[in-house]
Amino acid sequence: MTSGDLAELIELGGAGARVVEAGARRPGAGAGVVSIGVVRDGPLPRRGLGAFDILLCADPAAPRPWVGVAPERLEATIAGLQVEIARQPAAAAVAAQLLRMSLRSSFEAALTTESIAYSMLLASEGFAAWRRATPPRRRDEAPAPRVSTDLVAGALRITLSRPHRRNAFDAAMRDELCEALAFALDHPDAPAVVLEGEGPAFSAGGDLDEFGRADDAGRAHLIRTLRSPARLVNALGDRITARVHGACVGAGIEVAAAAGEVSAGASAVFRLPEVSMGLVPGAGGTATIARRIGRRRACYMAISGAGVDAATALNWGLVDAVEPLR
Repeated sequence: MTSGDLAELIELGGAGARVVEAGARRPGAGAGVVSIGVVRDGPLPRRGLGAFDILLCADPAAPRPWVGVAPERLEATIAGLQVEIARQPAAAAVAAQLLRMSLRSSFEAALTTESIAYSMLLASEGFAAWRRATPPRRRDEAPAPRVSTDLVAGALRITLSRPHRRNAFDAAMRDELCEALAFALDHPDAPAVVLEGEGPAFSAGGDLDEFGRADDAGRAHLIRTLRSPARLVNALGDRITARVHGACVGAGIEVAAAAGEVSAGASAVFRLPEVSMGLVPGAGGTATIARRIGRRRACYMAISGAGVDAATALNWGLVDAVEPLR
């Protein structure tokens, strides 16, 4: 539920959603409003689309930048987006605003802007409400390496090794992964690098039990930008291949999407759940995913939280190949 001040802001047109016929009308919305352009039938317009954050149509084979769904699912998809935006209007607005800026910025600047926005939202009522409804659990976990590194056929293989938690990213995994990637980046032989995940999932995303634990949002931002796996993966460029499978959620696709090549198992599913928590992607997703699939499709993923299967990910360019990895 929205607070009185936020509800008033939505009423005044400073947040929320606006759905209009793409091509027939321009969005005409405020900076915090998520503009959704829709084509229910007929040809897809090519002009007048710049101001839209998400573009929907009833053609599953629609080209970029459109998100195409089956005709019988179009109205439900629109309604679902409106519901998610109404639940977390601040996070949805910030996600759309970040994605409007991301491709106009350098990769480094996009990561920094995302981290600032993420830290700000950690102090929002939207996140606080999610945290109250989803209290962190106390779990005893024996100290163990989160990431393993070995040489296989001349390639440096970096493996996420927390399978009992579906390779959820906690601070320890983030730090270990950064160390392994920095080692690969500085290696004098510049070997090829393969990033994989052990167990049934590449990564189920950030460890939810750690969300919001930082006692200083400013310091957390500085740590997040200093220890950014996505930044290091991007710096490796064509040297690194991410081989993903199973659940690739949040950080589980945000980091992998920075790789020069992403290969997915046929059963892989990709999802960005952070807006539903009152946050935005915080592991680099507004920079990495937008650069692979465009900002409108990235915005759809972020706000809807919907799963994207491997075939769709390949069609969109989120992954470069689909293989029977696992």
